[in-house]
Amino acid sequence: MPRTAYDWISFTTDYGLDDGFVAACRGVIAQRATLVRVLDVSHAIPPQHVRHGSAVLAQTVPYLPEAVHLAVVDPGVGTSRLGVVVVTDRGLLVGPDNGLLLPAAEALGGVRAAYQLTEPRYRLRQVSATFHGRDIFAPAAAHLALGADPADFGEPVSDLVRLPEPQVLARPGQLVAEVLTIDRFGNVQLAATASDLDLAELSGFLVVRCGAHELVVSRGRTFADLPPGEGVLFTDSADQLAVAVNGGSAAASLGLYSAGSASQVCTVTASPTAS
Repeated sequence: MPRTAYDWISFTTDYGLDDGFVAACRGVIAQRATLVRVLDVSHAIPPQHVRHGSAVLAQTVPYLPEAVHLAVVDPGVGTSRLGVVVVTDRGLLVGPDNGLLLPAAEALGGVRAAYQLTEPRYRLRQVSATFHGRDIFAPAAAHLALGADPADFGEPVSDLVRLPEPQVLARPGQLVAEVLTIDRFGNVQLAATASDLDLAELSGFLVVRCGAHELVVSRGRTFADLPPGEGVLFTDSADQLAVAVNGGSAAASLGLYSAGSASQVCTVTASPTAS
């Protein structure tokens, strides 16, 4: 495989910015690839929420320059899960083989090859059991950006981990969909699309229920299609159905502020008071 240098490394984690984890990884990159620029996608992925991280990464990478995409949402750090570099036609992805990387690889044209990250010369001399982002993934990303051949990092991987498909069930009168992401505005992105809503034959005033909470919404194109404080079900910028409140937070209304590692499911039905 021909060697390729990249000017950019994108960086996605659940590390947050309260601690020095992001800075330590960026420092490792800077010491090895001085001229390579780091583009932060997000460090606010909910802790250990691999599904959320995979959705954010996959929805973002098509709009980034060709890059080494470094992503770390890694509840299995220090276990037998593999660290990998995934090769696509439009860039490389580096991180844990836990389902985080594969949707992004498919968004970049599909997996051409994948390799384990086991070669000692491409990691730090001392590797912590709990900080592979700093000790394995960041140095690997830096070396790849400088042109190291992915095949030199370790044995090929033929069967990358794939997350289970998110729950979506559309039938007349009801749409059940797993929550993919919740953004900082409180907009709730569902795994369903407008086609699923059409299959459920739902229109007009609708009720979105998540657990014990519910929100009456109307189908719209954008937030301001409804008066302030009212809910709207719309197709977002990633072509997913999303729930929003004009000037407010759908997540708060639906009791979804706690975005932990467990999947959350919402049901959309016709409002019994619809006119």
